[in-house]
Amino acid sequence: MSSDRAKKRSAKGDDRPAIWVGYGQLLKLLRERAGVTQPQLAEAIGYSYEQVAAVEQGRRPAKAAFTAAAERVMDANGVLDALQPAVDQAKLPLFFQNFASIELEAVSRFDFDPVVLPGLLQTEEYARALFVTACPHMDEETVEQRLEARLSRQAQLLGRKPMVDLSFIIGEGVLYCPVGGRDSMRAQLRHLLEIAHLPNVAIQIMPMSHGAHVGLDGPMVLLETTENRRFAYFESHQASMVISDSKQVGVLGLRYGKLRSEALNVEESARLIEHVMGETWLPSRPEMISARSSGSRAATAAPPEATASKLPSSG
Repeated sequence: MSSDRAKKRSAKGDDRPAIWVGYGQLLKLLRERAGVTQPQLAEAIGYSYEQVAAVEQGRRPAKAAFTAAAERVMDANGVLDALQPAVDQAKLPLFFQNFASIELEAVSRFDFDPVVLPGLLQTEEYARALFVTACPHMDEETVEQRLEARLSRQAQLLGRKPMVDLSFIIGEGVLYCPVGGRDSMRAQLRHLLEIAHLPNVAIQIMPMSHGAHVGLDGPMVLLETTENRRFAYFESHQASMVISDSKQVGVLGLRYGKLRSEALNVEESARLIEHVMGETWLPSRPEMISARSSGSRAATAAPPEATASKLPSSG
């Protein structure tokens, strides 16, 4: 790009993430070094010429499949792969990107959310339904970018070696809110059970019958990094806060421990999820089924006052 063109773009306001621009420039360099034209590369990796051009110009981010194909065709030795996490991170909303960068170094992550499933547990259909119903509305391209970023984060954290210690405490009402429709929610519950079988994952349900607890202030995420640094993260209505003060994070850690001890254990939680998934219908207003029986929390009816609803979470 010439100096004059750069000045014009700057004057107009260039909202392209720098990492997308850098990735595109590197892709172009690798392509030209390989003696391949844009149409030839497009045909070789199964994308349109317009898509390749848009990625090279930094106007659109590369998807993981695009990067994998380009790596293979141009024998890029992993240089594009190395940039893909940062490319995906730039698809996230600005208010979440700071925490997402810390999350890349996580050795443990603990989530509590009483009203919506944490992003790391969401199926594609569940997440899409949240993004589509967001306010203000997102255009289709933004929805797809947010969805790609969420699925990429899931793959990174759930598949990382060494494994990340993951704990989730979910409000019981969340199981009954049919996000994306009843079939979508049933598939989501099945996905929860599959994730719960991973050796590094603990999923617990906080029963409605418990009443008041220390988590009624709202969702929170606690995270520890490879350098033994501890953070807390809060998010609401497209605003967020990252806390690094050790005393504050310590207090929140105590709260999480209390929530963990008061929630259903992992076996009881799995049985509850199985029960809800096995229903022939999912109510639009939850008819709660939690109570203790013979010393353990078992499924029984409870009032339907707690319909779960929330703006889409980035977490």
